[in-house]
Amino acid sequence: KEAPQRVTPLAAQAGVRYSIQHPEVYVQSNIIGTFNILEGCRHNGVEHLVYASSSSAYGLSTKYPFSVEDNVSHPVSFYGATKIANELMAHSYSHLYGIPTTGLRFFTVYGPWGRPDMSYFLFTRNILASKPIDIYNHGKMERDFTYIDDIVEGIILLIKSKKSKQKIQHKIYNLGNNKPESLLKLLKLLEKFTGKQAKIKKTGMQLGDVRHTYAEIKESKKDFNFCPKVKIDEGLAEFVNWFRIYHKV
Repeated sequence: KEAPQRVTPLAAQAGVRYSIQHPEVYVQSNIIGTFNILEGCRHNGVEHLVYASSSSAYGLSTKYPFSVEDNVSHPVSFYGATKIANELMAHSYSHLYGIPTTGLRFFTVYGPWGRPDMSYFLFTRNILASKPIDIYNHGKMERDFTYIDDIVEGIILLIKSKKSKQKIQHKIYNLGNNKPESLLKLLKLLEKFTGKQAKIKKTGMQLGDVRHTYAEIKESKKDFNFCPKVKIDEGLAEFVNWFRIYHKV
């Protein structure tokens, strides 16, 4: 019988748009799935559970940058609501059963092998295929794009840190680049790296979406030395290179 000391589940049903059409899928994966993980930790003496949360938890917050101290009772997507629920579930298990749990709110993770429903992936695919791109809120959007390597390093730093070995019952951290970038800048960089001009169709705001995300990461820096290194132009260049090779474009 295996007896893991630390558990880091990173699988979930992600994405804002799909949660509007199929909320039941998010209940099964994110709510029931997290409950099963918490139960597994409770009955197997796990020393530390580190789980994935999301910047979507901040919802309608207008205070920038987003701090882990902010109120998160106003999600604008059902996906965001399930991630807040996961944090509350973990908190209750920490309080009731003494399981140290840490939630990491990821901010717009991008890079090779990323999710095909995310903007940078859709933009790249459509630019290379000479298909039009929908730009929501007429391009007046900013995201704290965080490269996958920085996220992975942040998770490992936390797991190996002294903080992880302390019996802190429940904690939340932001993992973001701490530097919002405009959607239009993202598009310009993708045009540069693909060598093609995008066909743009500007439209209004999408249901369940937010205009800005911006991670405050001072707690992550202080407690486990999280320091994102990959700039947006470097990360997108890597992604476009991977996309061309993988899809043989």
